Amino acid sequence: MFLNFLDELRAAGIPASMKEHLILLEALDRDVIDRTPEDFYYLSRAVYVKDEGLLDKFDQVFAKVFRGIATTFGQAQADIPADWLKAVAEKYLSAEEMEAIKALGSWDEIMETLKKRLEEQQGRHQGGNKWVGTGGTSPYGNSGYNPEGVRIGGESKHKRALKVWDQREFRNLDNTKELGTRNIKIALRRLRKFAREGAADELDIDATIDGTARQGWLDVVMRAERRNAVKLLLFLDVGGSMDPWVKLCEELFSAATTEFKNLEFFYFHNCPYEGVWKDNRRRFSERTPMWDVLHKFGHDYKLVFVGDASMSPYEITHPGGSVEHFNEESGAVWLHRMTTTYPAAVWLNPVPEEQWGYSQSVRIIKELMTDRMYPLTLAGLDDGMRELTRKR
Repeated sequence: MFLNFLDELRAAGIPASMKEHLILLEALDRDVIDRTPEDFYYLSRAVYVKDEGLLDKFDQVFAKVFRGIATTFGQAQADIPADWLKAVAEKYLSAEEMEAIKALGSWDEIMETLKKRLEEQQGRHQGGNKWVGTGGTSPYGNSGYNPEGVRIGGESKHKRALKVWDQREFRNLDNTKELGTRNIKIALRRLRKFAREGAADELDIDATIDGTARQGWLDVVMRAERRNAVKLLLFLDVGGSMDPWVKLCEELFSAATTEFKNLEFFYFHNCPYEGVWKDNRRRFSERTPMWDVLHKFGHDYKLVFVGDASMSPYEITHPGGSVEHFNEESGAVWLHRMTTTYPAAVWLNPVPEEQWGYSQSVRIIKELMTDRMYPLTLAGLDDGMRELTRKR
């Protein structure tokens, strides 16, 4: 079974090696975990998964490989050990609920009754309080209610089953999916460089213990809080063809403001020119000259453009090509100035990567960015953050 597990992980794109397989077997041989399904799940996940973006795939593979064990207990070929079920009960039930189970009979009696009903029952059962089915108050089944129930398949409405065998805890962590705020935060954390700056207002426990032991009296040592020292310039394309991506850009902006304390943002339309703005309601009356941006923020800032790069090619290559005003210099000139001032720069594109080849403007922007254009997926954002960390 474990070799089959390894094969399924590899087939799903999870880089599981034989070395990791042997580590798992050694851990089981040395009894580093209790012999419960939960502990085995977390142990195998810790051994095989090295990338958070693969957690959901792992959950799907685990459910596929071990589904028989989880759903066919009571049959000779795949009986679940009683101590597994008891361990689950002790973990998920309060003392009062355990007493309620005793009122119905002993735990062994409940499990034995379930096995008999699985043998006796013919066909699907809906509602009721006895048979294994859905929507009722029987202790067995799903989508119903019973405080000491054992859910078998389906989905729980009341979240009271002893064990949700098919639960996928990381459903939205898939490196092939478009991003949500939670996923974006996880991906952005790769771009972190911690430093202790500011007032010393945090207790340094290790230094306090060391100083006290050395001197013989209490020596309280304080230190500055550890913060993310990365500085980020974020330029967001708004309007026109970016309208379908508003929600995704909002999530990215929300995640970035949480992860980066040193964040400056500006808006532009289609391609950055000589002016950008902070408030879209005043995009024509309150613009910030691009020269001011280039002179104010140092070369140590990381530069991130977010846009679909979909426009007329003339907006990039020619003066006066902008659809909103007469630009005396082309967008390509300003992009060159910005990426020269800030060598650590990437362009994040919400359009699926397989569609980029159909747009001439996307190809031009990608070339101007020296191929540093990445899709707004978890994997794409992760690659973009890796690129920024390589540039100093």
